[in-house]
Amino acid sequence: MPADDYNTLATVYDWIVPEALITPAGSSEMFLPYIEGVAPGARVLDCAAGTGPLAVGLAERGFDVTATDASAGMVERTRALAAASGVDLDVRRCLWEDLGAQGFEPFDAVFCVGNSLAHAPGRDARRAALRAMAGVMRPGALLVLTSRNFEQMRAERFGLRVFDHVVVREGRRGVVIYSWWLGERWEDRHGFDVAVALVGDDGAVETLGERLHFWPFRHDELDDDLQALGLPPDETSYEPDVANYVVTARRPR
Repeated sequence: MPADDYNTLATVYDWIVPEALITPAGSSEMFLPYIEGVAPGARVLDCAAGTGPLAVGLAERGFDVTATDASAGMVERTRALAAASGVDLDVRRCLWEDLGAQGFEPFDAVFCVGNSLAHAPGRDARRAALRAMAGVMRPGALLVLTSRNFEQMRAERFGLRVFDHVVVREGRRGVVIYSWWLGERWEDRHGFDVAVALVGDDGAVETLGERLHFWPFRHDELDDDLQALGLPPDETSYEPDVANYVVTARRPR
């Protein structure tokens, strides 16, 4: 998917991030259990940084963090958050396939979270992205991925979902609405619309929205991808009835 498709997503991104992950402290706290063996000061890459809460949160905890994202809008937001938080962060606009051309020193841990990997258009592109991540990892380094449970999503085949609570961001109140459409086959392009109806104090409504596409995969396909690229999976939190899961893998020493 072209990187420009994500530029306007920055305006609605914080509205769809779970409350526990919206702040740097909360986001880093959520992922610390997966990097217990990575010492403060280690080099960490967040290669789908979004608006930056995880990258900034890890920098606040003493890691040497680099953040990349395909969207110029996301990169701008990440830089602003780093500056406001007073942390030193290397932030770059970079596609996954261009990671190897950045001249990075090898990383001790690489994050690709926020259900980002599904936006690689199909298996070959997904494996190319994972191969690029592996290429900037030192031997023994850790890879942390998150994914939506696409088996569950395709089984439910819902087309419309409205959040069951009002979301508050920077004093503004909004209701988030998702609309999904699914391809007939797993390998087809799928898509979703996300809209946020912002309700003002005077009752006026302002709507923000974005349309994105994604290419889903089964959890065992992700395991196969990692194995094929020499990144044997270490742990997974996948459960058939849970909406999201985490997978960790390591580059062999």
